[in-house]
Amino acid sequence: MLELGVGMFGDLQVDSATGKIQSPQQRLQEIIEEVKLMDEVGLDFFGMGEHHREDYAVASPEIILAAAASVTRNIKLGSAVSVISSTDPVKLYKDFATVDLISGGRAEIMAGRGSFIESFPVFGYDLKDYSELFEEKLDLLLKLRSNPTINWTGKFRKSLINQDIFPRATENGLPVWIAVGGTTSSVIRAGKLGLPVMFAIIGGAWEQFQPLFEMYQQAYADHGYDMDKFEVGVHMHSFFGEDNEHTGNAYYPTYASQMNRIGASRGWPPYQRSQYDFGRSALGHLIVGDANRAIDKILAVQEKFGLTRFSAHMDVGSPNHQDMMKSIEIFGTKIAPKVREATKLWRSNP
Repeated sequence: MLELGVGMFGDLQVDSATGKIQSPQQRLQEIIEEVKLMDEVGLDFFGMGEHHREDYAVASPEIILAAAASVTRNIKLGSAVSVISSTDPVKLYKDFATVDLISGGRAEIMAGRGSFIESFPVFGYDLKDYSELFEEKLDLLLKLRSNPTINWTGKFRKSLINQDIFPRATENGLPVWIAVGGTTSSVIRAGKLGLPVMFAIIGGAWEQFQPLFEMYQQAYADHGYDMDKFEVGVHMHSFFGEDNEHTGNAYYPTYASQMNRIGASRGWPPYQRSQYDFGRSALGHLIVGDANRAIDKILAVQEKFGLTRFSAHMDVGSPNHQDMMKSIEIFGTKIAPKVREATKLWRSNP
């Protein structure tokens, strides 16, 4: 089954003329309304990102997910991502186990390195330990998930000796996904551990990721994991409307402004309309337009990579709340049924 859902980073609107940033309180309330609608229209999962910046509303995804659990019934609720390098895995497990209990077994953790580095000084970690922190903390998180009583020794925190870990997640077991960009070592590590991977395809041509997909699948198979349980997904910048060209034109200023805000801190050149237009083409990384355009592209990516999950990253630049609600409605009522129908036919006619 191909799961279809939405990822968000909690972007705040920034007034291009004044630089005034939207109230986080307003945006947080909007996000809960949006997740409620996702559940109502039958989407499969929601992922919330973690950031520690003025222009993002969410520093603790698990708090948003706990709030969302109280207004939803079926949708899976996960992070997108939890920056485990700068987080205490014990606290992370306990928080998500709590969300899992509140939601009746719908919680997930997506572990990753994050898009930004602000969390490292906030929580007192050194960037020179970037890779070692990720590996050690992922190891601890996986052991916490499997063992109610743990013995563990590492470099960056005190040892755990016969330590009981409560609360425990439901029998669902709190799935852990790994989020990756284009890093070969991360892909191979996930395959060796038998963990599902979410590839962030947020620039360029989406087909260029094929070698990484093949590498991940090979590592997964080589280490003896059951291919019937193989899971892999993509996270792509997306936005949906009723009219293809109107949607593309209307969303461009919002998207370009966000790319330029991020780019200014990373030394990128100004974002160009030609980049956006290529992104919206059949080869590009953006899924922005009407339902038919989205259906065709999601199915093309699914067929190429054998996806089990597609995540539409839908709040880049923080579009207007009502436009977000419309985009979610179109995704759930027009796009998802057609994609599910087509993928069922592929499975029955291999």
